[in-house]
Amino acid sequence: MARTGTGVEIIKESQLKRNMPAYLAPWRASPCVFRSSKSELMPNLASDGVVCAPLQTFTEEETMLKNMVTKFAQERVAPLVQKMDENSKMEDSVIQGLFEQGLMSIELGEEYGGTGASFFSTILVVEELAKVDPAVALLCELQNTLTNKLFTTYGTEEQKRTYLPRVAKDTIGSFCLSEAGSGSDAFSLKTRAEKKGDYYIINGSKMWISLAEHAGVFFVMANTDPSLGYRGITCFIVDRDTEGLHVGKKEDKLGIRASSTCPVTFENVKVPETNILGQVGQGYKYAIGMLNTGRIGIAAQMLGLAQGCFDHTIPYTKERVQFGKSVFDFQVATLTTSKCIEWMGGVGFTKNYPIEKYYRDCKIGTIYEGTSNIQLSTIAKSLAQEY
Repeated sequence: MARTGTGVEIIKESQLKRNMPAYLAPWRASPCVFRSSKSELMPNLASDGVVCAPLQTFTEEETMLKNMVTKFAQERVAPLVQKMDENSKMEDSVIQGLFEQGLMSIELGEEYGGTGASFFSTILVVEELAKVDPAVALLCELQNTLTNKLFTTYGTEEQKRTYLPRVAKDTIGSFCLSEAGSGSDAFSLKTRAEKKGDYYIINGSKMWISLAEHAGVFFVMANTDPSLGYRGITCFIVDRDTEGLHVGKKEDKLGIRASSTCPVTFENVKVPETNILGQVGQGYKYAIGMLNTGRIGIAAQMLGLAQGCFDHTIPYTKERVQFGKSVFDFQVATLTTSKCIEWMGGVGFTKNYPIEKYYRDCKIGTIYEGTSNIQLSTIAKSLAQEY
């Protein structure tokens, strides 16, 4: 075992492999240790130029990180996936493990307790975790691409000193934007922040707030001047123990059940002016910027989910025999959870195997960080600017 400059423990690849038949441990990681987890080292860069290596070719540090996360997901997450899904609750040991391994502060500087790695490293981690449990991957993704990024990009030096060591060690952040009447049209929010001297009073309610159950700090989008419309939206940092902040009962969801989604209400919540993140009236810009980054993370989550489902399915179809041949011999491989259920046959529709969970978990990918229609609209706008 070795430790890299990023502060992440590295395990030899030979320690990752398992020999357990797939049919004996259907809810554990695939015995192939996910073929997609295997990677090639990036070739040495020429001294007179830059080599553009394929995205599946990693640096030595990225390969070691990827292997460490694979081991963590198999040993610390996989045994608890079914329990967490059934109970709709993230196990404390999983959350603690993510912090201990430095996976909740991947890009933060070492001066704040982070590992000082890259955004690409964050994407690799999210993808690997999603192969085992997309709910755990979501927790990691939101902490790194939203919570940490908001503080590092827009926070004052005092805010960074106060909050970054906490979010690197044991504090989960939660982004409060959506409301009952503002889903895809997020900037029509009704939550208000009224200025009173050197502090603000926040009143309103938020819906579908991810990670609210365990969050220790909230980023609250509220309008300081409704006459300005979305240009009055401001981001406030609000600690969980602030009087008047209430986290409601979590939603009983179809998928990613271990990741909490709750309503959050604000009743005369008093927030000092020093807790404004960035500038007054710029909250909508910050939200757009962070959501654009977050969409890359969600794409990694969906990719990992599909690969995890695929890796669970193929070994089974090669063992399952119909008409004298393995089921695998009859099928053309595609990376869709729906097809994986079909390939599994009747057991794919049961909770004895994790395939149906991957199917349930993947639906949210067409909803959060912008629905499919919103994504198409964004793509259309980008195309229009090029012509």
